[in-house]
Amino acid sequence: MKAIKFFVLGIVFFSLANPTHAYFVTYKEQYYRLYHLHHIQYPDDTIENIYWLEKALQADFCNPLYALALIENETEWEKYRYLFNMHINLKMIEQYLFLGNKWNKRRAYFYNAPWKEQNLESLETAETCYRTALYYWNAALEWAAKAEERRFYFINLQKVQFWEDEARRIGTGQLDYEKIISRELAMLQAVRERFQAMDENTY
Repeated sequence: MKAIKFFVLGIVFFSLANPTHAYFVTYKEQYYRLYHLHHIQYPDDTIENIYWLEKALQADFCNPLYALALIENETEWEKYRYLFNMHINLKMIEQYLFLGNKWNKRRAYFYNAPWKEQNLESLETAETCYRTALYYWNAALEWAAKAEERRFYFINLQKVQFWEDEARRIGTGQLDYEKIISRELAMLQAVRERFQAMDENTY
């Protein structure tokens, strides 16, 4: 037992005395690398991702030398920044939809009447998440439009081809989160009305 304690203390001391692997998270790209998907997306996992993505939106870009794509000139650098911001906003939408789905009640069963108020509160939380996602969709639209300007037509950042595809799909209307979110809000309102019509003292 004593040997285990000394071993643990040794590891802690070594870690503190050798901070060579530690670094400050400062730039967008660094915060973005902290974002990750979990096999099972619990609310805490989603909130953690939202935190890192929000920090990424607020942070500065790193030097183009350390960008997530090969940048060879100022025009490519400009397009990269537009695509990056668009992509982060799209990831924020996904996370808020994940979070909203955790509180969304898809159906109002008659036997849920005794918990009517709790269900209505849950629906309100879900609606807040969906409306927040809508805010980020509007931001993503703006960045995608900038990335799709005519002067960028013949610039393709291959290492972030997925971002290029996202911008193209937004431009053509294939990717439309407003439609998805509006549908979710309409379904949520219908469930809310069914809960509101319930008499919680019936059962």
